[in-house]
Amino acid sequence: MADQVAVSHDVTKLVEKIKDIRIAMMTTIENGNELHSRPMYTQEPENDGTLWFFTEQDSQKVDQLQQDRHINLGYSKPDDNLYVAITGTAHVVTDRAKIKELWSEGLRGWFPKGSDDPNIALLKVTIDKGEFWDTPNSTLLRAYAYAKAVITGERDQPGPDRQSVVIPK
Repeated sequence: MADQVAVSHDVTKLVEKIKDIRIAMMTTIENGNELHSRPMYTQEPENDGTLWFFTEQDSQKVDQLQQDRHINLGYSKPDDNLYVAITGTAHVVTDRAKIKELWSEGLRGWFPKGSDDPNIALLKVTIDKGEFWDTPNSTLLRAYAYAKAVITGERDQPGPDRQSVVIPK
């Protein structure tokens, strides 16, 4: 499928797409060139596109980010045919006030000592670029695309299904 891309500089549209998706696959770089992914719980995104994640200071991902701060985040909501890819820069934040501000009791399952645990840190991700694909999830539209392919031998060419958000530096 040929990607059709609409480019925007408005991060609010990107934040709107991911605000209800809590789990992202975060990919970091280890050993200089190996990719390592893991699921991470996203705190409420800020309007400027800043994303926050809780972590342990002594975690492998923190070590990896000290070597290379570039990350990739993958979000998906298959029931809505929504897929988002974000590239950004991550910084480890140990500000106790920010940790307490973002803390919720649901995090205690990962951090049993609570928000005062000295090993808790935050990952602050600044979005550099994001792309999202959101196509209609209608059974009728999929049936139409199938019928068109069977009858004409051609793929249906829907409107733009991918948008790219590039954040100006």
